[in-house]
Amino acid sequence: MTDQFAGDSGTRDDSSPDSDADGSTEADSFEYVEEAAAAERSDDADGSADASNDPADAGTDPVDETHDPNESDESDDDRPVVHDLAPDCTRADVEVGAHYHAEVNGVVDYGVFVDVSDSVSGLVHESNLSGSYEVGDRLVVKLEEVRENGDVAFDDVDLQDYRTEIVEHEPTIARIRGLKPAENVTVEGEIVQAKQTGGPTIFAVSDATGIVSCAAFEEAGVRAYPDIEVGDLVRVEGDVETREDALQIEVDSMQPLKDERARSARERIDETLAERSEPADVDPLIEWEAFEPIREDLIEVARRLRRTVLEGRPIRARHHADGDGMCAAIPVQYALENFIRDVHEDADAPRHLFKRLPSKAPYYEMEDVTRDLNFALGGRARHGQKLPLLLMLDNGSTEEDVPAYENLAHYDIPIVAVDHHHPDPEAVEPLLDAHVNPYLHGEDYRITTGMMCVELARLIDPTIDGELDHVPAVAGLSDRSKADAMSEYLSLAADAGYDRSHVLDIGEALDYAAHWLRYSEGKTLVNDVLDVNCPDPDRHGELVEFLSERAERDVERQIDAVEEHVEHERLASGARLYRIDLDEYAHRFTYPAPGKTTGKLHDTKVEETGDPVITIGYGPDFAVLRSDGVRLDIPTMVTELNEELPGAGVSGGGHLVVGSIKFVKGRRSEVIETLVGKMADAEIDEALSSATVLED
Repeated sequence: MTDQFAGDSGTRDDSSPDSDADGSTEADSFEYVEEAAAAERSDDADGSADASNDPADAGTDPVDETHDPNESDESDDDRPVVHDLAPDCTRADVEVGAHYHAEVNGVVDYGVFVDVSDSVSGLVHESNLSGSYEVGDRLVVKLEEVRENGDVAFDDVDLQDYRTEIVEHEPTIARIRGLKPAENVTVEGEIVQAKQTGGPTIFAVSDATGIVSCAAFEEAGVRAYPDIEVGDLVRVEGDVETREDALQIEVDSMQPLKDERARSARERIDETLAERSEPADVDPLIEWEAFEPIREDLIEVARRLRRTVLEGRPIRARHHADGDGMCAAIPVQYALENFIRDVHEDADAPRHLFKRLPSKAPYYEMEDVTRDLNFALGGRARHGQKLPLLLMLDNGSTEEDVPAYENLAHYDIPIVAVDHHHPDPEAVEPLLDAHVNPYLHGEDYRITTGMMCVELARLIDPTIDGELDHVPAVAGLSDRSKADAMSEYLSLAADAGYDRSHVLDIGEALDYAAHWLRYSEGKTLVNDVLDVNCPDPDRHGELVEFLSERAERDVERQIDAVEEHVEHERLASGARLYRIDLDEYAHRFTYPAPGKTTGKLHDTKVEETGDPVITIGYGPDFAVLRSDGVRLDIPTMVTELNEELPGAGVSGGGHLVVGSIKFVKGRRSEVIETLVGKMADAEIDEALSSATVLED
């Protein structure tokens, strides 16, 4: 046993029956019970001696059996102290000059060897013996010397009256971060997962420096330590071994921490959690005054996400299935998976603890939340995981998200939203644990979610700095940002080797891939297209070229199909309004989807006319809206349509110039005409744009 091996002492029986003068037998039993150890052991420890060490035989009385054990805990007791060490005590728990209860483990010509604990032994030289002893006899010894070679020397002492103090071992607590194979260690931490396999029970233990799996075996398929659950603080002892390229502790003992030990461990873990949760100290990619208050919010989100990983809670990310949404999600996924890998000793942890899925709708649909909740509850039931934190990216700020959030509110699922769509803070913030949105700081959609999440990723994992310099430009062009900072982001991308043309192609390729991926993550494909954590630059270039060319071909075919059916009128405000019935005249169930088709048609009309333009692409029960130079305020229009057309079932939202709505199929004409009337009254604002016609 090494000095690190430790634990609560459990029950120990050091009895050695011998005959008394009248022929009866005695047994000295020593029980270690944490809550009342001193009281339970004082009767046996204070002044007792084995009959085989009878004074008549040995010529001495090694202990005084007449002293009152009930006085052993009194603070004014000036009797000498004899320490009774718990079995797991080590040399760190003894000191020269102190007295100890000992047991003889060997008799030699030059003395006797004694144990004062399982791992602390030494010699009482014959010159220091006051009687004769046999193996198993108990006596009181004094520690005389610990020699340079590690040998320990004791003296046999004759104490007529003494009191016993029980010494529990406080082991060296190893940090999970830095464990090495073949070590025997003691760790303290929180159970963050308890999974029953066909063999051992696997407990994941976090001490905030890291998380390690601990395998405890009762019998095949039987739950070990059934009273220990997720959230409990425990002390684990065992050997560190390697299993499938991951470190794992083979458990010798696992005990829940209670009272002062639990409080001490919790304080230590919380302090370490606070330290390791701190985001990286990195400068933003560009100087941008409008972004500064938003970055402060992102620092708080980074802190929360890092802490979530350190606590062993899974993260489930939902993002809008478009270019900006993927520019937001991919960097954050990259950063969080790196951090998960750094925290966990299990190399597969990133795959199990981070899940990313796209959402087609511009809000969190009940279908999506039902799938997510079912997945989370299944993970808890099958794998003993905590319920996840939900991370909403480029989505999640509107009133349409509330029903899904209310569904999650029945469970312990924190929600964080980073979005740039026009928010309804009064509706969503009571249900969110953190909310980042430029509108909350007087800004708008021009600060895209991709721009924000690149900074968020760098705060989570600074090692990826330099790999994301092109992503804000891709996000900005994909989401039609007219921010003043776009020129700086494009310059940053160019310095990293991505000229404006290539940035545009990446955005088109992302959109094309997202269309065909539908509800799938497409991790490797999307990473290669965006060139984030892509191991092959040549493959990235070839893939972007192929996908963007296919996208361009399909868009041209679609525009050719709808062009002659576009309806045009001039509004009283001077803006041009274009309408197209996508259900009748567009290719369906292929690329581009209605939103992309409407957007490309709108870009064409803006470039052709140079005037303020509004474009509506509609189907049986939906309409896609784009505008340039006109302040539509689509979220407000949706609210007004609901009030003016009860029963039409209008829902949706978006930005001031980009959005979509849904409605009851039979009320389409009313909804569209009422919508057009509101557009005619909208204010002309040439600074607003949804088109991708940007100056070089």
